[in-house]
Amino acid sequence: MRARDLPITLDGRPGRWNAITDVPGVEVGYVTLTEGGARTGVTAILPRGRDGVGVPCAAATHSLNGNGEMTGTAWIEEIGALTLPVTITNTHAVGTVHRGVIDWVAGAHPRLAAEWLLPVVTETWDGYLNEINAPHVRPEHAAQAIEAAASGPVAEGNVGGGTGMNCYSFKGGSGTASRLVEHGSDTCTVGVFVQANFGSRHELTIAGHRVGPLLLDDDPMGTTNWYAPSGAGSVIAVIATDAPLLPGQCKALARRVPLGLARTGTTGSHFSGDIFLALSTANAGALTSGFVTEEDYQSLRFVPWGRLDPFFAAVVEAVEESVLNALTGAEEMTGRNGHRSPALPIARTIDLITS
Repeated sequence: MRARDLPITLDGRPGRWNAITDVPGVEVGYVTLTEGGARTGVTAILPRGRDGVGVPCAAATHSLNGNGEMTGTAWIEEIGALTLPVTITNTHAVGTVHRGVIDWVAGAHPRLAAEWLLPVVTETWDGYLNEINAPHVRPEHAAQAIEAAASGPVAEGNVGGGTGMNCYSFKGGSGTASRLVEHGSDTCTVGVFVQANFGSRHELTIAGHRVGPLLLDDDPMGTTNWYAPSGAGSVIAVIATDAPLLPGQCKALARRVPLGLARTGTTGSHFSGDIFLALSTANAGALTSGFVTEEDYQSLRFVPWGRLDPFFAAVVEAVEESVLNALTGAEEMTGRNGHRSPALPIARTIDLITS
């Protein structure tokens, strides 16, 4: 089930798969680990596919709350570009996945690896369900996620880096959505991917319906003295578009992510690291920064600043739907120490929405 199967109205027009992969060239791959005490994994997002690794995309980041990690952001801030896959995992596996991305690039693109590599690896905390201090994630899992990346429909919920994540004290995880934006004679796509691991149960809002306060009876994370306060976790959002944008315009898109999150009810917990990356796959060949640059000048084509409002709206709408898709796509999971994360009760939620 996805959010659009609920009796709700969601704004905007989605792409073919209603996923970040509606943006041409974008691919998503997963490794999901559930053996023994593992409830974790790795997600890889490739803006230009495996063959396009090393070709820059205009990019920028934004942090709503910095209680989290996204590596490589200092270099993105410096040059306004992203050249490597984006990987998402759990908090204590960032270094392992970072090593794994370097290993993959060194094997698949040795000329690129001969210069320097600053991978973007980001995370949310899955310690409620996952044995987070155990070495379940290995470097080769990053390579496997990259090799598994493909276009088309994207699995949601308990997959990849989202395997052990929770959202509004329900099972959460990976979610995605897209929007089509008309600009002049062109139809552009804005795609969003979230790793949703945030929010307290009482906050949950679905398409304007405050259902959280009516779903408090089965809330192990919020009612059990297990360690962390309700609402702790984090959320990562990756926004991709084929619209030609400047790096500063990518940052403007990333700054709109909190507005989409707020539609689902969150007020932004101090213990939730909320970090966002936005990129544009247009202008291939520009924004290069290698040891060898033959051009005297490079050019960028971009949407005028005064025409960005429809793209801002697309981000807000797709972020909201991505979170709801993570919730509706997830299944109940039991993890370490018997900790249980119930799935969103779909039938009961529908009753609340329609009553």
